[in-house]
Amino acid sequence: MAKIDEEALAEAYNRALALEKAGDIDAAVKAYEEVLAIDPDDHGGASVRIAALGRGEAPPKAPDAYVETLFDQHAEAFEDILVEQLGYTVPMMVRQRLQALDLGPFKRLLDLGCGTGLTGGTLRDMVDDMTGIDISEKMVEIAHEKDLYETLYVAELEDFLEDNDDEPFDLVTATDVLPYLGALEPLFFGAAENMSAGGIFVFSSETMSQDVMAGRPFLVGPHQRFVHAEAYVRERLAATGFEIVEITDINVRMQDGNPSPGHLVIAKKTQN
Repeated sequence: MAKIDEEALAEAYNRALALEKAGDIDAAVKAYEEVLAIDPDDHGGASVRIAALGRGEAPPKAPDAYVETLFDQHAEAFEDILVEQLGYTVPMMVRQRLQALDLGPFKRLLDLGCGTGLTGGTLRDMVDDMTGIDISEKMVEIAHEKDLYETLYVAELEDFLEDNDDEPFDLVTATDVLPYLGALEPLFFGAAENMSAGGIFVFSSETMSQDVMAGRPFLVGPHQRFVHAEAYVRERLAATGFEIVEITDINVRMQDGNPSPGHLVIAKKTQN
């Protein structure tokens, strides 16, 4: 890989941010395009920022290098930021819904995007054997220190799901994963391939009003996070062999003092 000119990259990125803040969208997009030319792997998520500004197509997902960098940087303070500052309680909602629907106990959990183990910790007493996977090595290190999971992997989710040949799982979770993905087919199909028939798939997604979505399946919202239309989520689940158990409207987290609306989805794999 060619060496990145870090100085030129920082200069272009800071200039892009300043232009965006000043409201000069055309110039900001041009500067983000310069960032991409210097760093094609896109560690800074310039492609996602361009899409958030309403220019260019939303990429099929946030770049791996960006997600990895973002979470490696925030690993130490991650739980404090997410739980204390952003009021994130999705793992507890997952537990409550599984119990309310009388689902479980489970034999094998695959926790996609496990992070520091918030969801794993919440579900530990409902599962015999837990596997966690995350793209961020630093997050996985913190999860490992908690001694929650029998198995932990550092990997990109879609690659892992494609290559994995472990025993099938009867519970798969993906909390706070969809905001980094646009197209959902690879994740849903990959989850189905790694599950036993009757297995439960639980995930959270963020959404915006129908006016904003304007018939699009997904787009990048103002906080550089992907939002998905409920109709698109339903359609992709049906196409990949799931039936919906329930979709609950939730507030995923607080962002700048405003709730981020979304869904908590529980689906069941219908056939092998």
